[in-house]
Amino acid sequence: MAETESYPPIDPTNFDLIVVGTGLPESIIAAAASTAGKTVLHLDPNPFYGSHYSSLTLQDLVSFLNSHSEIPKTNSLQSDDTTIVDVNTRPLYSDVEISSYDDSLEEHSRKFNLDLCGPRVLFCADLSVNLLLQSTANQYVEFKNIDASYVGDGNGNLMNVPDSKSAVFKDKTLEYSEKNQLNSFFKLVQGHLEAVKSVDVVIDAEKIISDDDLESPFVGFLDKMKLPPKIKSIILYAIAMVDYDQDAGESCKDILKTREGIDRLGLYHSSVGRFPNALGSLIYPIYGQGELPQAFCRRAAVKGCLYVLRMPVISILLNKDSGNYRGVKLVSGQELSSDKLVMDPSFTITSSKCLQNISKLARGICITKSSLKPDISNCLVIYPPRSLYPDQATSIRILQLGSNLAVCPSGMFVFYISVVCDDALEGKKSLHAAIDGLFSVHTDQTDSNELKPTLLWSALYIQDLIEGSVGPVVTTPTPDGNLNYNNLLDATSMLFKKLYPDDEFFPETSNTDSSDKLEDDSEVVLDS
Repeated sequence: MAETESYPPIDPTNFDLIVVGTGLPESIIAAAASTAGKTVLHLDPNPFYGSHYSSLTLQDLVSFLNSHSEIPKTNSLQSDDTTIVDVNTRPLYSDVEISSYDDSLEEHSRKFNLDLCGPRVLFCADLSVNLLLQSTANQYVEFKNIDASYVGDGNGNLMNVPDSKSAVFKDKTLEYSEKNQLNSFFKLVQGHLEAVKSVDVVIDAEKIISDDDLESPFVGFLDKMKLPPKIKSIILYAIAMVDYDQDAGESCKDILKTREGIDRLGLYHSSVGRFPNALGSLIYPIYGQGELPQAFCRRAAVKGCLYVLRMPVISILLNKDSGNYRGVKLVSGQELSSDKLVMDPSFTITSSKCLQNISKLARGICITKSSLKPDISNCLVIYPPRSLYPDQATSIRILQLGSNLAVCPSGMFVFYISVVCDDALEGKKSLHAAIDGLFSVHTDQTDSNELKPTLLWSALYIQDLIEGSVGPVVTTPTPDGNLNYNNLLDATSMLFKKLYPDDEFFPETSNTDSSDKLEDDSEVVLDS
């Protein structure tokens, strides 16, 4: 009895929507529904916001990964008119491997804000930034630039990724002929995108890429443009951010079409210069990616959403005859009713539609005391397929962040690594290849490792990739393997439309209150 008394009763007890989990998709749906005038209750069993999109201390991260690796048991009971189905935690993480080479890190544990779903960045012109502006959640988060992007090879070399015409000509790693080829290609892409956007102007067929080329593989189009392998690799894997080896032919699991490749290049280049004080195309939220779901939660709270943390949902209430959702039962024993229910993907019930594993993702978090490059705090590194070892089938992405982003103590750096994989063995092989190429182990004293950052701590784990689903309840997707959130936001918007087909997803002017209006893009705060 004493345990239930620690959970205060929730009032009211009936809502339009109950959301369980405060990850980014759930937080966006809660904010959108609140903006649309729905009564929303947002619950989370954790004592923090963000769920699988949170930024945690060192100790909390390890605890979260291990707690979400357990296999649940599920039961169901029936009363006169209600089926009571237990809610269980689905293990999303496996093969968790924690290594510590410096005991002094423990005393700094609370000075870290480590992303569960890293590496993640925002393009200045991507859907995340647009949605922050449209919803006015931008007022709750600040950003800093990612200083540089590199393409790595197995010899330890890091080549700059030029993101503008001026950057191409300043790049000392490119030959003069390569600079001309790259700029000519960028000019072609820019001309095509501008011509397509010009709806009131007759399109010059010579300035656009043909439909046949747009439907062909992007790698073939780059070959047609006679771009050398180094330039082709930069475009495919460091600008278009392709996962799989595009030169593998029919064995490639995901061939990028030219149309989508051109759109990805357009996103990259339109991100450069969008904001006056953003030097490149990429930005990152101060205090970590966990600030993004919190920003939408704050926006939802302003619109009347009720928040209760440390409140597990233990059962789902279904109509015995129809199987339709009716409400939830809390750990306190209280029962609440709502028209709709949204749950994050780590929660599962036996009667819901089976979640489909699309693939797996290997993630790594590393901590060092030095940067990959002198005077560079925050940078992105891409290892294209086959750049670290012969059978490397996918790109490996690494994001280095420094203390100026408030994610680690002064003098330390955090590295996030991710790679799409078929199984844990393949994923761990890629992670270890990247770690061996970038760092020296704390106990290493060899001269060859003197220039490498020394590894102090690492966490490696495998995450299931799961799509959102609609059944008796709506389940949101897990974090995907992309650098940005565009695909995730598309999926979240579709789930909202299935919940509320007659309501707009964050209307640009929800009311006449001046606090809800946005003047211009300068409203995105970039800390200098």
